[in-house]
Amino acid sequence: MSDYLYPLNDILFSLQKVANFDRLTPYVDGGLDDDLLGAILAEAGKLTEQVIAPLNWSGDQEGSRVENGNVIEAKGFKDIYRSYCEGGWGSLSGATEYGGQGLPSSIATAVNEGVQAANLAFSLCPLLSQGAIEAISSHASETLKETYLPKMLSGEWTGTMNLTEPSAGSDLAAIACKAIPDGDVYRIKGQKIFITWGDHQMSDNIIHLVLARLPDAPAGVKGISLFIVPKFILDEQANPGQRNDVQVVSVEHKMGIHASPTCVMSFGENEGAIGYLVGMENEGIKAMFTMMNNARQGVGLQGLAIAERAYQQALEYAKERKQGMKADRSGKAAIIEHPDVLRMLMTIKSQIDAMRSLIYMAAVENDLSHLAEGDAKQKAKTRTALLTPIVKGWITEQAQEITSLAIQVHGGVGFIEETGVAQHARDARILPIYEGTNGIQAIDLIGRKLLTDQGAAMADLLAEMKAEIETLVVGSTHDNALKVQQAILLAEQATASCLRSMNKDALLGTGSAYGYMMMMGSVIGGWLQVRAQMLSEKSTTLSEPQKQSWKQSADFYCDHILARAGYHAQTVIAGQASIDTLNEDSFAR
Repeated sequence: MSDYLYPLNDILFSLQKVANFDRLTPYVDGGLDDDLLGAILAEAGKLTEQVIAPLNWSGDQEGSRVENGNVIEAKGFKDIYRSYCEGGWGSLSGATEYGGQGLPSSIATAVNEGVQAANLAFSLCPLLSQGAIEAISSHASETLKETYLPKMLSGEWTGTMNLTEPSAGSDLAAIACKAIPDGDVYRIKGQKIFITWGDHQMSDNIIHLVLARLPDAPAGVKGISLFIVPKFILDEQANPGQRNDVQVVSVEHKMGIHASPTCVMSFGENEGAIGYLVGMENEGIKAMFTMMNNARQGVGLQGLAIAERAYQQALEYAKERKQGMKADRSGKAAIIEHPDVLRMLMTIKSQIDAMRSLIYMAAVENDLSHLAEGDAKQKAKTRTALLTPIVKGWITEQAQEITSLAIQVHGGVGFIEETGVAQHARDARILPIYEGTNGIQAIDLIGRKLLTDQGAAMADLLAEMKAEIETLVVGSTHDNALKVQQAILLAEQATASCLRSMNKDALLGTGSAYGYMMMMGSVIGGWLQVRAQMLSEKSTTLSEPQKQSWKQSADFYCDHILARAGYHAQTVIAGQASIDTLNEDSFAR
């Protein structure tokens, strides 16, 4: 079982160079110093490597349990949470007026990559807290902000999101949880399931964000409101006091992320759990989507993080494991010398490089959507919205392949739990499912993002990609740029075809959604790989081996991974007709 190493050099290169982090400089007081960024991330690396990662395996083996109505987390998790909070890692991008550090959220993204790779189950607790903080910051009253944000940013209190119900999974319109007005507060009654870190003993209070319906609410999503429901009701000094009417029914027995308690929560079994309205009545879905979009990019980051963790373990094993003879028959060969193992490892690495570049590009765009002004702000908002389903969907799908390949590199011992690599595959399997399944992400991409503006935002992105690539192919024979150029042309054709299908029938047209999402992920990945290759060649800070590694990663990606874009484009362009004819009778036996 290998130790985790925070990939500082790769993260800095992807964030600073490929994602063009300097775009944020004009909007940050005092500017952004490269040395300071490097120092922050180096310290984050120490935390993730030395404090958080060592409990990944033991936490998986122990899991969590319910005792006397309370969830008991895995041993040592409270200590690593305390270290995380004492370092101020949860407050990096928080507003300074509530105790945050006011740094761009893309810096927090770079820190979170390490936290998630080191211990995915643990990382979900601060991840949900950050999402709750974002929702409260964007939609709650000033009184609620002043009451809850300082303690949440310090980590003294954690946050959750409570959407799913037994009869309302992804269909939020079916939510039945009730909110009954009672003076200045509301009494919340209902049950929620699949609540990540819904209860634990690591913080002094847990701030649940709960979707519920008022008695006279309209039907559907237009009748949903959002409420803060604390585990402990605050006393007159704003400290946790009486236990609210919130109970843990059970924790789920899951395939992976065992150390993350996934709770069934009951609100209001007695007099009703006291809740406080966030934003306006019947506008909770707007506030919750702020939290969900934050979480969706965070889940994409989890896909990158768990892929990186699996890659490190596979690479180390391939260097150490000897099997077969060297090419010159001089002795036993490490399996990394075998071409098929090299193929698997570079299939992993080249995709991770592309995934990381996309993650940080999207993170910088997200920062600009908050920091920039005028047209630049609106463009960044539109670009962030367009990239979010690709970040969540494409990257988490790649994580399935990568964690599986990491097991394959290990051979038979990879199938043995004690090796540790199987945990990464088990943990990664939830990623395409939660925070909106990848099918929902794909439908969001071609429905809300493509159909709504008739492809204008996508056309703008493709034009930007095309213009950058064309500067490399004019008067040259840059093979990778030429391949990406052809892939962009295919993406344009598939986009037009997808729009035709959606305009004809917006329901049946979604049959091509998944293929379209995967195609765009592959093409954007190729574009960013060529950008990374060009920037690495000009770098004065990368070593020659590092430059060669980036080049080989781009070469392999454009030869082996980018070709998948053509397959997915074909399913969009020519495959809709066979989808249109499908119904339940298609599966008769």
